[in-house]
Amino acid sequence: MRYITIIILAGAMLFSACKKEETIFDGPSLNDIYGEFSLLQPLEVNSSNVDFEAGQTAVFTAEFSKNVSWILKITGTSSGAVKEITGFSKSLDASNATWNGTTTNLPMFKAEDCTVELSFENEEETYASSITVDAPKVNTGLLLEDFEGEWNPGWGSFVQAGADMSFVIKTDGNAAQGNGYYDMGGEVGWDYLIGLIDIPGSAYGAPTFDLSSNPDNVYFNVLLAKQPTLNNAIVLFQFREDDNGDGVYTEGEEDLYSIEMLLNGENGWQLVSRKYADLVTLINGVPAAAIGNGINEPDKLIQISVLMLANPATGYSQSLMDYMIFTENGPLQP
Repeated sequence: MRYITIIILAGAMLFSACKKEETIFDGPSLNDIYGEFSLLQPLEVNSSNVDFEAGQTAVFTAEFSKNVSWILKITGTSSGAVKEITGFSKSLDASNATWNGTTTNLPMFKAEDCTVELSFENEEETYASSITVDAPKVNTGLLLEDFEGEWNPGWGSFVQAGADMSFVIKTDGNAAQGNGYYDMGGEVGWDYLIGLIDIPGSAYGAPTFDLSSNPDNVYFNVLLAKQPTLNNAIVLFQFREDDNGDGVYTEGEEDLYSIEMLLNGENGWQLVSRKYADLVTLINGVPAAAIGNGINEPDKLIQISVLMLANPATGYSQSLMDYMIFTENGPLQP
């Protein structure tokens, strides 16, 4: 009996060793590579109108004959805003093609009609649709200014007596958000400073701004635009804190943090977002030791200043500014 058992076990082991291993394919299916592409279900949207302000979303659906890389492009016919959603799949649905009103390329969307185009990598077919934005999305945070109305009477300003000076709110269709933006420009041959804006916390009802005490949760956001052919604009944002809580900022004794933006890259609007905890003291554009207690304290922020600068030897300079807002727990999603 013992020998029979040994023979059975040996046979089982031999059978197991001779058993053909299963082959597992890791790559794409042959149908995805060589199969003919076709649209099984047309491009549709769950509603022809969407109110992002009310929290609604637009959900796009479609179905294809194979997995394919696709691009869904939504373009505002009035604003020129662009939202792109991309993926690799056999279908569009709520899990991969939901739009909540955000934009990929500034400006931001308005209440407007939008075109929708669905295109595919390595496929000639494109499909079109449309949707109307009844109201754009609303961003949560402390909005300092969107330049949709008159100049804030609580703000201060200084403009040099240079040439072609322009420190005004404009509504000429070039805004990054809404209809208005702030135009800063001019030529000053004797000084880096072209003009500045002082934004005190008192313009919003209290000596300091209503912000969280946690600098890791607070983000400063603003939209800036470089102008074509001009590469000399410098926009400096300064953040003054009332470290000792006496209701004023004491020069040379309390913290002054900065963000310096050199507008010498691509033309057009860009989003500038900085976590308050990452703000540093700058002297001539170089990080330096803190002036006050060296603790980033957004709840003690008493004044923001915006300085428009340029090397006086480089001639005329200009920058556009729009939609200045503090957000919490993350940067602005325009």
